[in-house]
Amino acid sequence: MSRIRVLLADDHAVVRAGIRAVVAAEPDMEVVGEAADGPTALALVAALDPDVVVADISMPGMTGVELTTRLREANPARKVVVLTVHEDIGYLRAVLDAGAAGYVPKRAAADDLVRALRTVADGGAYVDPILGAAAAAPGAGSLATVDLSDRETEVVKFIARGFSNKEIAAKLSLSVKTVETYKARSLEKLGVRTRVGLVQYAAERGWLTPA
Repeated sequence: MSRIRVLLADDHAVVRAGIRAVVAAEPDMEVVGEAADGPTALALVAALDPDVVVADISMPGMTGVELTTRLREANPARKVVVLTVHEDIGYLRAVLDAGAAGYVPKRAAADDLVRALRTVADGGAYVDPILGAAAAAPGAGSLATVDLSDRETEVVKFIARGFSNKEIAAKLSLSVKTVETYKARSLEKLGVRTRVGLVQYAAERGWLTPA
């Protein structure tokens, strides 16, 4: 059975030990590396090529948002789950905008982290339900339903789940340029400027689970 290879990046040894124990208890997962700071995590990811990186937001040398950005720049398909004590919607949006596919608060149950890891490894996206609901609440600036075409809807779903333009093009048998056009049209229709807006729209409509 193929295992989900996980790399941990957190400056607290106790937290890493707890996550390691959770992962070790699952027959389809294993921890392949650990880092206590962002630069070390960056080097280990390059060397070990894990399936999923679990990163804290607050780390020495590089924040989790910066780490996510760097990892996604190096490999747009890199899957990152941010595990953090911060439950502010602003952090959530910053993390999603950086390209993370998962956001799990440290108060979450072990089962929630396992679910997030499996979902993200399978190409989906996971946002803590409480935070997701808060981000989608009217007071948080929910996006009104707009008339996206079937193709635009498909592209938005894949973008929100963390797929690159190239991956989406392959899945939908389109050119990368055509995918970029659909993405641009969707952004314009929704009145948003970044990927986080597309993720918010998808989250409000329950589109973040794998197709």
